[in-house]
Amino acid sequence: MPWTTLISAEELAANLDHCIVVDCRHNLLDPTAGPAAYAQEHLPGARFMHQDTDLASPKNGSNGRHPLPDRAEMAGRLRAAGLKQGQQLVCYDDNGGMYAGRLWWLARWLGHEAVAVLDGGMGAWKQAGFPTSTEVPSPPPGDFPEAASLASSVSADDLLGQLGSGRLAVIDARTPERYAGLTEPIDPVAGHIPGALNRPFQANLRPDGRFKPAQVLRQEYTELLGDRDPASVVHQCGSGVTACHNLLAMELAGLGGSALYGGSWSEWCADSSRPVATGDKP
Repeated sequence: MPWTTLISAEELAANLDHCIVVDCRHNLLDPTAGPAAYAQEHLPGARFMHQDTDLASPKNGSNGRHPLPDRAEMAGRLRAAGLKQGQQLVCYDDNGGMYAGRLWWLARWLGHEAVAVLDGGMGAWKQAGFPTSTEVPSPPPGDFPEAASLASSVSADDLLGQLGSGRLAVIDARTPERYAGLTEPIDPVAGHIPGALNRPFQANLRPDGRFKPAQVLRQEYTELLGDRDPASVVHQCGSGVTACHNLLAMELAGLGGSALYGGSWSEWCADSSRPVATGDKP
């Protein structure tokens, strides 16, 4: 039975030889941090994929900091990692799934259902006493096929055309301070998309960095959304990375069907004609 949301360290250890594991560790302010951490130690057999290059397409100044990759190119990267059709894919980081969630969503976007995030990441793996490695694998290519998407996305124009209509509910995964426009450490404009609700991705986690139980997440998201249909929800963040964490949390909670705005705030605020709101209310 494939894992489609989360996998525990114990479950992964028992099935490691049958999985393709990808290290997604990253630091938004230091692009060398992920490769350095991988070189120091990683899960046995794990491949590395970089948020800025492997899991994104090139920036052009107006398409955000992590534009969605080309579908065919992304499928090729997964084949190069050795992924076979239907094989279990597992992604991990050391930030509670903050970065691994992006690959989880991308794999679903490419039609791959058997993809899960290692719950608790590298910390949970080491705490359980499982070994790490410095060996870089050289797997034979897999036969992973690009298929009908299991995840949906919207563009800036799609979102702009729906603002104020009541047909979409936008959820912003950034911190309350960034959402309110009180601070903006990365992007040139502070604030949020008008009407967006704030659900910092960190709220999905327990203190130990593992996800909250599904029933707790379901209650919290139901309270946030009220009577809105999950299929009417669009998730965004700064650049389309941590928004995937909220998408994963809703899927875990049995509230699937939401979409990702891949360009997110970094794309939205790059065009001064798009409206900006500030303050701690939608």
